[in-house]
Amino acid sequence: MRTLRGSLLLLALFTAMVSAVSSAPQYTVTDIGSLGREFAAAFAINDRGQVVGQSESASREEHGFLWEDGNMSDLGVLPGGLYLSSAQDINNEGQIVGYSHWNGTYHHAVLWEIGDMIDLGTLGGQYSEAWAINTQGQIVGQSRTASGALHAALWENGTITDLGTLGGPESRAFDINDLGQVVGESDLASGVHRAFLWENGEMIDLGTLGGSYSSAYGINNLGEIVGSGQNASGRSHAVLWRAGTIVDLHPTEQFSGRAIGINDQGQIVGYHNVQVGPDPWDCLLYTSPSPRDQRP
Repeated sequence: MRTLRGSLLLLALFTAMVSAVSSAPQYTVTDIGSLGREFAAAFAINDRGQVVGQSESASREEHGFLWEDGNMSDLGVLPGGLYLSSAQDINNEGQIVGYSHWNGTYHHAVLWEIGDMIDLGTLGGQYSEAWAINTQGQIVGQSRTASGALHAALWENGTITDLGTLGGPESRAFDINDLGQVVGESDLASGVHRAFLWENGEMIDLGTLGGSYSSAYGINNLGEIVGSGQNASGRSHAVLWRAGTIVDLHPTEQFSGRAIGINDQGQIVGYHNVQVGPDPWDCLLYTSPSPRDQRP
């Protein structure tokens, strides 16, 4: 979701989007380097300017990193792991989540805190990954169960909770806000996947634009949710769920799109497929035409 291939800070992506849609001042783009070789990808940044992601080391291993005060630190792998880890998110307390190889074959969700890497475990299977952490330290992601099914998972105070599904075999959680509301996607009994909101122990189907499937990738602290949804014509469009309503962010768009994040000011980031040129994807910043206090 937050991936940017290359050795530039994710800010480069946001600068390009802001420049395309507004007259905001130009930003400075900083090359934050790598762990030794050409590849680095920044996935998240907190309000303190700490950046996390993944980079290739001089020994050709891909490890999670923390970048702060001009220095990139290798976050390593779990004991018994081989060559792979990734840092996916960081909160304002400096807690980092992601995943690491733990036996050379499978990933385990991990928390990096005060210099320690903590194995978050699984729902009984051999695999888990963590994707997001909120200010309270609640973590969401996905894990295999003892039966081998893939389920959305919530880690809190040392306990892992199976968030269940919408009736199908699998689900995945992608984001959590500071209220503990979780969003992601889940299979229905029919086999298609639907965006969900999980709160107060209940998983809610968020619906679609008239097609079969949808996914939710981000949620802000006002409960506004973004993702993608299939319309009646079979196109997947970037969407916003707000006050119980689904909004098509590109109602006239002929190509596919996806919204992947939203902040508390209602600004939304995403991308769509323009199907032209050597790189058919365009990055987008959506800004509401209405002031926040006029929103329903």
